[in-house]
Amino acid sequence: MHFSEKPIDRMKEIYRTFADKYSLTFVMATESIPLSSKPRFEILDGLRGVAAMIVVAFHLFETYSAGPMHQILNHGYLAVDFFFVLSGFVIGYAYDDRWGRMTTWDFFKRRLIRLQPMVVLGTLIGAFWFYFGAAPGFELVMQTPWWKLLLIMVLGCIMFPTPPSMDIRGWQEINSLNGAQWSLLWEYVANILYALFVRRFSTLLLTVFVFLSALLTIDLAMDLDVTGLLALRSYARYTVIGGFGLTPDQIYIAICRLLYPFFGGLLLYRLSRCRIRINRGAMTWCSLAVAATLVMPHLGGTDHQWVNGLYCAAVILFVYPAVVAAGAGSQLKGRRTTALCKFLGMISYPLYITHYPMIYVQMNWAAQHADAPLSTHIWVAVSIFVASIAVAYASVKVYDLPLRTWLSAKFLQISKQ
Repeated sequence: MHFSEKPIDRMKEIYRTFADKYSLTFVMATESIPLSSKPRFEILDGLRGVAAMIVVAFHLFETYSAGPMHQILNHGYLAVDFFFVLSGFVIGYAYDDRWGRMTTWDFFKRRLIRLQPMVVLGTLIGAFWFYFGAAPGFELVMQTPWWKLLLIMVLGCIMFPTPPSMDIRGWQEINSLNGAQWSLLWEYVANILYALFVRRFSTLLLTVFVFLSALLTIDLAMDLDVTGLLALRSYARYTVIGGFGLTPDQIYIAICRLLYPFFGGLLLYRLSRCRIRINRGAMTWCSLAVAATLVMPHLGGTDHQWVNGLYCAAVILFVYPAVVAAGAGSQLKGRRTTALCKFLGMISYPLYITHYPMIYVQMNWAAQHADAPLSTHIWVAVSIFVASIAVAYASVKVYDLPLRTWLSAKFLQISKQ
């Protein structure tokens, strides 16, 4: 049967209009293949969701932690580095072969439509819960007038990072209403670097860039402190914790945590042969690998903390790229597993960006009810965990997808293949 090109072209246009709506979908690395024919990476969708859920649990346990060495899910902070690897990989997939028909401004519009709606919602949720989160250490909360809260809310909605002088909570975060937003700011930085410079790198030049970035990861994790900027973080030596503020040390930590994972993920995409195929139980094995790295206890104790730094460096430099390579090189079998991965992928980003304001509330509640039975503390924590997932799911269905669909149709110009 012969089909005219006109309906087919129209179908391609419709697909590309809403392609960014499903930007958590990952596909196999292929050259010059139309976006509509690229298969999904469902395993990577699922892994992102698994990591996001562990992040929520990590923060819930952190309320009762005496410090990084005593945290129960001790290395939950490494999820950010895993997210960066995934982001670099998907950016390579989604855009590397589209620059001939897409301008830099088109790229920025697509990324803004993909990321910014949930940034706004996360900030609004943080503003709603702000005065309920006056936990010990957050003395500035009750001293903050309503007009200043509104100012910080507006700045957070437009992703304007606030300096320590504008802190209204006490932790000197980039966004006092939603601490998790710091990694999204640096995600934007990576996107800008990619669009303006790195996308033009040859594979060889990108490899050199990633290798040099790995040295920064080692400097941070092993606390070598070549730059002298890490002296102030004695509370988190031999970890990669940090990056959430605008002080020189926090900016340096963020750069160290961003460059290798993100552009290492991009390099992994471009090296299309670097795939690991797991024929059976790929999602299970990859999920266990990610979970194990995040819940691993602190290593080395107080006398040999360098062991913990070595562990962090090894996970970021080798384990996470290997997991992504396995997720990209393997296929799911079974409808239930596929549906689960789709669900986890759908809620992963909304869960990450909206849950943290409720953690502030939990910290305040736990401090005011320190004598409550352990069962009550567990019930509150579990309730917040479930509520976080429910909020993430509702935000996708009611707010994020409809808004991005409208924004895509209004602001994204469709170009023909």
